[in-house]
Amino acid sequence: MALQVWMVGENGEDLNNHRELLPLSKLQEIGVLYWHLDPKKSESEQELAKIRKDKGYSYMDYLDICPGKLANFEEKLKNFFTEHMHADEEIRYCLEGGGYFDVRDKDDKWVRIWIKEGDMIVLPAGIYHRFTLDAANHVKLMRLFLGEPVWTAHNRPQEDHPVRQEYVKRLTDDNAGHALAAH
Repeated sequence: MALQVWMVGENGEDLNNHRELLPLSKLQEIGVLYWHLDPKKSESEQELAKIRKDKGYSYMDYLDICPGKLANFEEKLKNFFTEHMHADEEIRYCLEGGGYFDVRDKDDKWVRIWIKEGDMIVLPAGIYHRFTLDAANHVKLMRLFLGEPVWTAHNRPQEDHPVRQEYVKRLTDDNAGHALAAH
């Protein structure tokens, strides 16, 4: 199944009580990268290794988000859903379950990305985003990093942060970054 992307309201609600799916080019406009791999097939391991090598993702770990597996589950989920940005890319590969990454578009509106098993996304440094689980209430993610992991959330507003300023500059220069790689 293809990645599903649509607009949502400030609280994550579907607009007009329905989901009007958007083309994946909406993600390309804001610099979000996407691949689809099958975590159960060995060919995907080779493709993941190539992506990691090409992008320089040298560190990897796992995060299992569900009640009973993540300490302070409710508090952490609330923190994940607080609008924030990072000074580094956020790279997530969904191995099981599913969840929603909400990202701000050029007009500061929320775009919801529903990741499910096999979806891999890269959120550019400086993009405002948040995360929550889907109805299954479980997701197992592979987290990838450039070098040693740095996972510092900078809650909005961060307009003076140099990484945020560089991200906004790329958007306003119509250089949202990279070609969207959808497989």
